[in-house]
Amino acid sequence: MKTMNVEPAAAVAPRGGADDEQITVLGIDPGTARMGYGAVRGDAEYELLDFGCLTTTTDQPPEQRLLTLYRGLLALVERHQPQVVAVERLFFSRNVKTALAVGQARGVALLAAASKAVPVAEYTPSEVKQAVTGFGRADKDQVQRMVQALLRLPAPPRPDDAADALAVAVCHLHAAPARRWGLRS
Repeated sequence: MKTMNVEPAAAVAPRGGADDEQITVLGIDPGTARMGYGAVRGDAEYELLDFGCLTTTTDQPPEQRLLTLYRGLLALVERHQPQVVAVERLFFSRNVKTALAVGQARGVALLAAASKAVPVAEYTPSEVKQAVTGFGRADKDQVQRMVQALLRLPAPPRPDDAADALAVAVCHLHAAPARRWGLRS
């Protein structure tokens, strides 16, 4: 398993709000070749903890690729102790093979969270875009620039899979207050 960890230039601790209100979210952008992840802590402001990709190679049998991803996710859950794992929902894809692979990767993410008794929240791509940019049809560049701004990064996060996972985590942090009040299921 390859895990690419990218250290932020300067992670800034959130200001304002009690520590007990802060939650840690592990965002996941599912995929079998590259599964993006991003760990973010926060309430009103966000602290970047970690991001990167879990990778597999096409020369591995499918079951070994899924096992590699599962083990990598378990290690991330152990390291960051998230209160929630936020996963991007599968959207309709014209490429059935890709949709099946993403579905398998999503299943691995759900299983890893459940095996560690961590609740899962799921968001569609348009919900993520809406939460991060204010526009549900934003393009990738807009989402990455907003993630960069919200996490106070010197450049947009790379690779794209890791940036998408960070966006999913930020989406959940935006939704968390409404969930606490029972305003969103």
